[in-house]
Amino acid sequence: MSERLLELTGVSGGYGDIQVLWGVDLAVNAGDMVCLIGSNGAGKSTLLRCISGLGVWSKGRIAFAGRDMSGRPAADIVAAGIVHVPEGRRLFRGMSVRDNLLMGAYARRDGAAAIRRDLEVVYGIFPRLAERTGQDASTLSGGEQQMCAIGRGIMAAPRLLMIDELSLGLAPRLVEELGEALIKINRTGVSILLVEQDVITALELASYGFVLDRGRIAIAGAARELMVNPLVTDAYLGATALAVS
Repeated sequence: MSERLLELTGVSGGYGDIQVLWGVDLAVNAGDMVCLIGSNGAGKSTLLRCISGLGVWSKGRIAFAGRDMSGRPAADIVAAGIVHVPEGRRLFRGMSVRDNLLMGAYARRDGAAAIRRDLEVVYGIFPRLAERTGQDASTLSGGEQQMCAIGRGIMAAPRLLMIDELSLGLAPRLVEELGEALIKINRTGVSILLVEQDVITALELASYGFVLDRGRIAIAGAARELMVNPLVTDAYLGATALAVS
């Protein structure tokens, strides 16, 4: 039986007086790739920010590797092994690809040799980053910027990598390439929680999925089962709104 790595129980949260999440239960087992899908505004990014400790108030319990991480500061969460690749890439303008990647390792204490090794791992997964290592990261194409953002996440040596909107604004060919990279990363033992509006891409990559609708988990199950669930397919086609059956 797989170890339960991340477990959310009754998590509610929001911004100021605005509640976005309502009693969310979600889990990721060690070594799995799990997706969180839903329409724009469903609360997917807010949920990741709750897990990451990024200024979103929350209630409920967030446990990671058996430790209660509820309400802990972001630095503690990163140190525990949860790394968040945010929507929009958010690379450091004016800094090279290499320096952006190394920023991911700023909190590591396992030595320069381990960091150099992981940098080579990133370049092996994303050869284009190796070709552009000295280039200002802000001048990369959209797909290359996403590679750099994911690579920066890997440099933090995560146990769980959370990626917000992998495919946003990218051509299908690049999305396929990034998906193949995530499979490689997952095979190294890194668990992945993928937040994605592109339902087909998410369910093709993940083994298990959760559907978030208006701040609540509406459906959860094996990805192959969600792929043929009428509620999911209708929502992806824009025919109906998701609802709890």
